[in-house]
Amino acid sequence: MYNFNPKRPQLGISSCVTGQEVRYDAGHKRSAFCMETLAEHVDFLPLCPEMAIGMGSPRPTIRLVQAPTGPIARCADGRDLTQALQDYGTEKSRELNVIAGYIFCAKSPSCGMERVKVYDAEGKGSRKIGTGVFAAEFMARQPNLPVEEDGRLNDPVLRENFIARVYAYQDWLSIMHDGLSAAALIDFHSRYKFLLMAHSPTAYLELGNLLANLSADIDRIAQRYITRLMRTLAQPITRRNHANVLQHIQGYLKNSLSSAERVELAKNIDKYRIGKLPLLAPITLIRHYLAVHPNAYMESQRYLQPYPDELGLRYGI
Repeated sequence: MYNFNPKRPQLGISSCVTGQEVRYDAGHKRSAFCMETLAEHVDFLPLCPEMAIGMGSPRPTIRLVQAPTGPIARCADGRDLTQALQDYGTEKSRELNVIAGYIFCAKSPSCGMERVKVYDAEGKGSRKIGTGVFAAEFMARQPNLPVEEDGRLNDPVLRENFIARVYAYQDWLSIMHDGLSAAALIDFHSRYKFLLMAHSPTAYLELGNLLANLSADIDRIAQRYITRLMRTLAQPITRRNHANVLQHIQGYLKNSLSSAERVELAKNIDKYRIGKLPLLAPITLIRHYLAVHPNAYMESQRYLQPYPDELGLRYGI
């Protein structure tokens, strides 16, 4: 049984990605980002479904093979391991209801999130159309959970998006852990308004409307809310949307800023819009102005600090 930790996100992760030598060839796929940077801020809960169902390392290879009912996990020795991997996915999805995300090993027939090779019935030709059996079961049972693959975390945009979702989901788990209430739900939404607006102005309005009447079944509303929120946050933010949100923030702060400060911020936003500055530049300037001209509402916005600064994720976007 796992306990929720309100102070640090807990992430499921494929054991081989942490450097454990559990792959079919007794090797690993250690991720430097995960183990040297992210591990400073989160707690990893490593899992290897193939080891868990009794296969050793090294071991016979597994591949996904197309069958009438869908892809099955067939071992090189002929065994069908589909049910065992599905059962383990079901078991762990129930136990790990306190995690804020999961990092899967790419291309794995058990853990691959997408584009896993599926072979024809004869085991010859293949297409990259599958999902690892364990991963598919786990994701189906925790559909709102932020998930990503180790290889995709090398992309700075995908990396930033995933970590932002992890911290948002951790925030959500905290209010569920403390006890859901109308006040807590409204406070949560208030802190995520500008981040939502950046991802999707439409979703921003829809979720605001959803919370307009909390006299109804709050548990049902909360479930609808988090489902829509996490689906929205999974959409990468465009440069245009970032620039629009930055301008909204500029407008919100205009009465607090001097003429020179307004001009400086406008220049930073314009330079970001045309690609001459990274997002971090106008964000840092806004946070500097908030230190000089405090504004509790704006300081609470997750858009300005969706995760620890030390992760340095906004340098490359």
